[in-house]
Amino acid sequence: MLSQECVRELRSSWLPNIADAGLDRLIDMLQKGSPLLVHGCFTRAVPMGCLATHIAWNHPETAHLNLDAGIGWLHRVAGLNPATSHVIREWDCRGSQNWEVRSALLGEFLAERERRQGTLKAASRVAGLVNA
Repeated sequence: MLSQECVRELRSSWLPNIADAGLDRLIDMLQKGSPLLVHGCFTRAVPMGCLATHIAWNHPETAHLNLDAGIGWLHRVAGLNPATSHVIREWDCRGSQNWEVRSALLGEFLAERERRQGTLKAASRVAGLVNA
């Protein structure tokens, strides 16, 4: 289970700023238990990075960055201080191998993807009615 501060930050600052490609990448990595998803540092060696780094590598504003991509995305896109991010601290302290943390994050990311897909379907229905 994630702390309330972590969930609040995830929902208010992370999820609204994650590109679809980054969301899909994290879901895939968490489901597979990918060794490329690390904790304790933003980037170990390309292509090994933390949550924020993989998001950044799949975001149009930060995809060009390498080692400092996660820091850049957190600061410039999500508007967070990388040193005090509750999500990063929870990920680093409890580790990527902690099943509860991985499962809770995966649940949040899957729910966000479902929400986005539902929004797109609703918009398509409305557009179909408007264009008809």
